[in-house]
Amino acid sequence: MKAIRVLQLCFLWLLVSAILLKSADCHSWKKKLPKPCKNLVLYFHDIIYNGKNAENATSALVAAPEGANLTIMTGNNHFGNLAVFDDPITLDNNLHSPPVGRAQGFYFYDMKNTFSAWLGFTFVLNSTDHKGTITFNGADPILTKYRDISVVGGTGDFLMARGIATISTDSYEGDVYFRLRVNITLYKCY
Repeated sequence: MKAIRVLQLCFLWLLVSAILLKSADCHSWKKKLPKPCKNLVLYFHDIIYNGKNAENATSALVAAPEGANLTIMTGNNHFGNLAVFDDPITLDNNLHSPPVGRAQGFYFYDMKNTFSAWLGFTFVLNSTDHKGTITFNGADPILTKYRDISVVGGTGDFLMARGIATISTDSYEGDVYFRLRVNITLYKCY
């Protein structure tokens, strides 16, 4: 009789524990994202200075561990290279489309063992549709097809904006040119 009572208590303890653990699901604390208040898709075109294209270049290496050679990328993963840029932003993926603004900022290659960068930049928009800035920062694991970086602020039409920008490499030509597609989803708009 005593053994049956112990067995019943153990079963009851397991049942209560399972119920309590289920209610402590690690995802239950997450907030649901609100509906986005604004969505934009823009492209920026980066033409890296290579020592021969000063006329067209929109970015340049300003720090490089490869003997301070600022026209040749370092090794396979470009570790340690720091570039600044002032790139045209377009509404489509054509470099020759009318620009709607400029992407201004920097990126540095931050990993030795894989192709990865850290970005800090601002879209300065000055078109008939949008005026103001959107500021971004975050890690960019370049070999991943879609990468999310944070929208951390803005001015003008994007005052104090918060959200996510999903970036993808839309095109690249060696170490001289790349184009990023930036899908901006804002969750805080004022």
